[in-house]
Amino acid sequence: MAVQSVASVGHLAQALRSPAAVLRPDDFIFSERLFHDVLVRERGRADRSQRPIAVLLMTLAPGSADAEQLWMAATTAVRRALRATDVVGWLKTHSTLGVIITEVNAADSGIALHLQQRIRRSLAQRISVDRLDEFSVLLSTYPDPQVDSAEGQWPIESLIGEVRPPGVRAKAYSVLKRMLDLAGSVVLLLILSPLWLLIAAAIKTSSRGPAFFKQVRVGEKGKPFEMIKFRTMEANADDRIHQAFVADLINAKTPATGFFKIQKDPRVTPIGRLLRKTSCDELPQLWNVFRGEMSLVGPRPPLSYEMKKYKAWHRRRILEAKPGMTGLWQVTGRSRTTFDEMVRLDLQYVRTRSFWTDVKILLATPAAVITGKGAC
Repeated sequence: MAVQSVASVGHLAQALRSPAAVLRPDDFIFSERLFHDVLVRERGRADRSQRPIAVLLMTLAPGSADAEQLWMAATTAVRRALRATDVVGWLKTHSTLGVIITEVNAADSGIALHLQQRIRRSLAQRISVDRLDEFSVLLSTYPDPQVDSAEGQWPIESLIGEVRPPGVRAKAYSVLKRMLDLAGSVVLLLILSPLWLLIAAAIKTSSRGPAFFKQVRVGEKGKPFEMIKFRTMEANADDRIHQAFVADLINAKTPATGFFKIQKDPRVTPIGRLLRKTSCDELPQLWNVFRGEMSLVGPRPPLSYEMKKYKAWHRRRILEAKPGMTGLWQVTGRSRTTFDEMVRLDLQYVRTRSFWTDVKILLATPAAVITGKGAC
């Protein structure tokens, strides 16, 4: 790929020196794979620098006549309209062209209109007016201040997941992981069913209210689902205490000594404290695993009001993996630390996950629960 890129640069330089030369559409455009890699890198740079980037997409209507000539005009128009530091590549080869625009001024609310107008003006100089409508030009900013981070994905987050289809190894891992989830959840549901009955009876006899507690959580790629737990609090407990606690935790004002559970929470019942200490309150999530909403191993699924407090890079912990009952941060002994460090452990799992990594985490979970490190 490096040799091909160098050759393309050399061809482009030679073409630019010749006024009569005609550039081909791919002469200065990154391939899908390379464009994806640059997009991921620039997203990481934006996370660290807190300076937004934007992705502009130019799509040609399917079935357009003389598509190659149209793309030749479009790529030339893009090159002349944008800065030399912007990155141009195929989101989908000869179907959708992407432009990564760095150092975006977040305060400029008219950036999308300004860029679209520049591209259209440049394109109008090269093709007839009646064919302009065959191209659509859209722009998304990352992070986008206009998008509620608790409601679905930002457009660029979605793009990063769709640019490069999963390889054979990723597909095989996905299949094996789902088989492990199904087998593990079914076996544990059957084995632990007597314990479920005892816990449910203890909850019902010790406090008023249902034995189970259902709560909407944010799942993979921002999709909400209803997570099930054994009830550990008084019925209809006020969640404002927890919302304030979570805000302080994410803003590094509170150490993460119990993940997202408040120490000495007055809303928790005596039975609930025992269930939380042993992590038995999490057992009903095996049903979520069986349904495919969760996995045995993965990041903890957040609440919607948690997501509203997240920074852009925090969101990747749930956008890039299915939430799980246990995970890397629960079993490493580093769980009682800052929220940012917990997110980094989740992202480390996302980058290095494999079938055997999941098995190792599962085997280490009982010890983590017994020592209190895995109670989450």
